[in-house]
Amino acid sequence: MDYEAVFLDLDDTLYPYDRCNEAGKRAAYETFLDLGYDLSREEFAALYQESRRETKRELAGTASAHGRFLYFKRALRLYADVHDAGDALALGEAYWNRYVEEMELFDGVRGTLDAFQDAGLDVVVVTNLTTRIQLRKLEALGIDDRVDLLLTSEETGREKPSTIMFTTPLAELDLRPSEAIMVGNSVASDVEGGNAAGMDTVLFNADTDRELAGHERPDHRIERFGDLTELVL
Repeated sequence: MDYEAVFLDLDDTLYPYDRCNEAGKRAAYETFLDLGYDLSREEFAALYQESRRETKRELAGTASAHGRFLYFKRALRLYADVHDAGDALALGEAYWNRYVEEMELFDGVRGTLDAFQDAGLDVVVVTNLTTRIQLRKLEALGIDDRVDLLLTSEETGREKPSTIMFTTPLAELDLRPSEAIMVGNSVASDVEGGNAAGMDTVLFNADTDRELAGHERPDHRIERFGDLTELVL
């Protein structure tokens, strides 16, 4: 199959997410204490989870459902019944600053993107989250010059696996679904979404070992990001 473009998820596909997320939450907790609030690390974690759960329930299916500033704003209300813009902002900034500091590409990403660029393929990042944060991640990872197009769920108003997240960049690049391949770590978002759009799909760094079938089944499954070079080129 000759492809004209490679579509990539961002979080947990180009870099490991969990380590960054945990580092960000530790930084937010340190800031929480510095601001004069008093909770144990475990209590703060529970507060964060409750705030996150409520936000996601109310904003499910939107980019805002991932908003850490919303989580911390709500957490302050749940904990102390206060509205403090400065404190909520400080907690969110602490989270993202430390998160970005921890980011490192998976092995093989930079070389693979260079190979795609040399071959004249368009590299498209399609991701669920807000645009500003995802732009910051691409810049921090040092690969923005290897990405031809970024599309976030904030821009479309719908999250993967909605087909609009795939058809929008396909239309912008004037490509048929058969001319692009989707790579991601999520069966539900990346594989199901890409399959529904008529694209070939690749599952990488997946958190499942179960047998996949039907609309969940990827066309390919890889263990190393660098394996994409042989698969795509």
